[in-house]
Amino acid sequence: MRVLLTGHQGYLGSVMAPVLQAAGHDVVGLDTGLFAGCLLGPAPVDPPAFDVDLRDLTDTHVQGFDAVVHLAALSNDPLGSLAPEITYEINHRASVRLAHLAKEAGVRRFLYASTCSVYGSGGADLVTESAPLRPLTPYAESKVRVEDDVAAIADSGFSPVFLRNATAFGYSPRLRADIVLNNLVGAAVLTGQVRVMSDGTPWRPLVHAQDIAAAFSCALTAPIDRVHCAAYNVGTEINNVTVAQIAATVADAVPDSRVVISGEAGPDPRSYRVDFSAIRGAFDGYEPRWSVADGAVELYQQYIRWGLTPARFAEHYTRLAHLETLKAAGKLDSTLRFERIGAEHG
Repeated sequence: MRVLLTGHQGYLGSVMAPVLQAAGHDVVGLDTGLFAGCLLGPAPVDPPAFDVDLRDLTDTHVQGFDAVVHLAALSNDPLGSLAPEITYEINHRASVRLAHLAKEAGVRRFLYASTCSVYGSGGADLVTESAPLRPLTPYAESKVRVEDDVAAIADSGFSPVFLRNATAFGYSPRLRADIVLNNLVGAAVLTGQVRVMSDGTPWRPLVHAQDIAAAFSCALTAPIDRVHCAAYNVGTEINNVTVAQIAATVADAVPDSRVVISGEAGPDPRSYRVDFSAIRGAFDGYEPRWSVADGAVELYQQYIRWGLTPARFAEHYTRLAHLETLKAAGKLDSTLRFERIGAEHG
């Protein structure tokens, strides 16, 4: 299958591209390279790719593909809150336009990376895909809008699937440190403290980047009549954990570290536990392999192996800080476009 993978140089894309290639797919990437330099360890071997902003796509970029796997987005809540209008422009409008272009080009499958944060505050019960969507941030709201708008154009020739990823964790050659487990392990390595800014009580569903990639790989080949226009939570119930439990797991993985729950950020309204049974039923043989404890050990080992430094942790692996650094250096304009955007390469 010939697959267009948007965001292939991001945190998840750098893990997913080789997984899809190993499954036998012909993968072509699409990315501007905003986060291509956020490396921890050697740079991965990227697939051939289009160097183009998602907002500037034309029909030529989607011609000749059997499927689109759409990961590209401004991908964390602080950034979305800082620049909500750009978040909607990229995450919502450009994503929906991509779906329309793909449909017009005859692309049959469209896999969309949504998020479990669409559920907002889910209460004590496990939330399923049929639960009310209560997004609390511009990032999560943009995901809900794309799901609605893309579902509206689904038909017998265009089959979207919405994969609502739990909060990702784990090593990627292009690292993110502004997601909870990755952040806490990094802080423990650098400072000896597993510092929790909230009171530690919110629930978070977590899933390893490799397990997300495996879910997308399964979705590409699942019978269309089984998964057409369906949403699936991506993760596993054993990784429904509180932030305090995550912190304790990190302290177990990082020698000579200790948990500090400061509570200085106040209560966090984003708290939810998620039911993941639907994806196991839809995708034969799919079962996430990584526990939170496994991920904490992996991250500790990789941080030590590649010499994590405070500067890179704070500036390169945090999305908001990295973009602000690029803007300060004159490389990005106010709309988060590179001052010079290249053409097709690879």
